[in-house]
Amino acid sequence: MLAIAAAVVFGIAFLLDLLNANIGIGLTALLALGLCLLSLHQAGVGTAGVNSWRGGWRGGRVRR
Repeated sequence: MLAIAAAVVFGIAFLLDLLNANIGIGLTALLALGLCLLSLHQAGVGTAGVNSWRGGWRGGRVRR
């Protein structure tokens, strides 16, 4: 989810740069926000309990 938010922020920053628009926040601040969201995604923030009830990435089943 954080990666999607980062992609949206990067997309907005890209469009603002192409249009030379000024919305009161700098382009560097938007890029820093996008990088922060990506780093949180890579650190695993917000995804810790998603598969915990299944028993991991295999879905709780082990073939023998």
